[in-house]
Amino acid sequence: MKLQRMNRRALALGALAVSGALALTACGSDDTGDKTAGGDSSASAAAGGSVQCDDAKGRLQASGSSAQKNAIDAWVKQYVAACKDVQINYNPTGSGAGITAFTQGQTAFAGSDSALKPEEVEASKKVCTDGQGIDLPMVGGPIAVGFNVSGVDTLALDAPTLAKIFDSRITNWNDAAIAKLNPDAKLPDLKIQAFHRSDESGTTDNFTKYLKAAAPKDWTYEPGKSWEAKGGQSAQGSSGLAQQVKQTPGSISYFELSYAKDGVKTVDIKTEAAEPVKATVENATAAIGAAEVVGTGKDLALKLDYTPSADGAYPIVLVTYEIVCDKGNKAETLPATKSFLNYIASEDGQGLLAEAGYAPMPQEIITKVRETVSGLS
Repeated sequence: MKLQRMNRRALALGALAVSGALALTACGSDDTGDKTAGGDSSASAAAGGSVQCDDAKGRLQASGSSAQKNAIDAWVKQYVAACKDVQINYNPTGSGAGITAFTQGQTAFAGSDSALKPEEVEASKKVCTDGQGIDLPMVGGPIAVGFNVSGVDTLALDAPTLAKIFDSRITNWNDAAIAKLNPDAKLPDLKIQAFHRSDESGTTDNFTKYLKAAAPKDWTYEPGKSWEAKGGQSAQGSSGLAQQVKQTPGSISYFELSYAKDGVKTVDIKTEAAEPVKATVENATAAIGAAEVVGTGKDLALKLDYTPSADGAYPIVLVTYEIVCDKGNKAETLPATKSFLNYIASEDGQGLLAEAGYAPMPQEIITKVRETVSGLS
């Protein structure tokens, strides 16, 4: 099933976005969010009137994708302003660790930038009584390739060149392959410092899927959450990689666009289109809009297109899933889990994403997500 282009109205609803990181462990305090949101555990409305607390109370533990952390921060701030009887603690441990914690029954839901594998679905059945874990696509956006090269503000790279850089086969910024793609740039004689994730990561999975799809002859490794290529340096989480790029001359790395801030420059990606494509939410829309739903039943896993040829279609994209039991959720956390997921799938919840550097889900998909969340048991 081909998806429609991102709902433009949703992209325009970024005014509520919250900048900066929030301390999730303090989410239960009364001084967060809009004071007019109301403070009891009955159905209560925050800024846009879409936060329905119902019977939600207690503490929700969740972990996983660091790519969506800035989105989670913005959502939690609005949600707990309305539902003051709920605390949400999200630990951005990486997609792999998040799935493991979920299948071991340690968390109410997990965030992952990759859909569940068959063996992970099977493992989830041990904690989802009479049910299983399902993938709910909630956040989209581009994976930016950040770089730190003095005197170079605009840089274009293609998939073969990126593959060779991250496989330590192109090691200097004045290499002929880079110069050919950037004839007007003053490329220095400077060693390339390529950084990759040290933890299991859905961002790594999607980035290496792009390299494998767009440069199969140059990227000989199988895509996955763990980094397989030789050489390079590593750091923990998307925030760790972004920090390394910011502070290390000659560096290059990959992370979700929301981490490309405070002066971090990003690579324009050369595709089959006429011009290299910038890493923006809008340019990721075209690629995500060509995704196909490949999940069955209530599972809404997507197959992404990493080799779009349309003008302005940014090819390195990811979708972050919230992973939850379709049946058999713990009784003590089910009300809060459904309430929070209902909010982040709502028009107001999705409306926080654009200004924070993320892409809302297409209307066709988010409608199915809302239907699925309402039926969780």
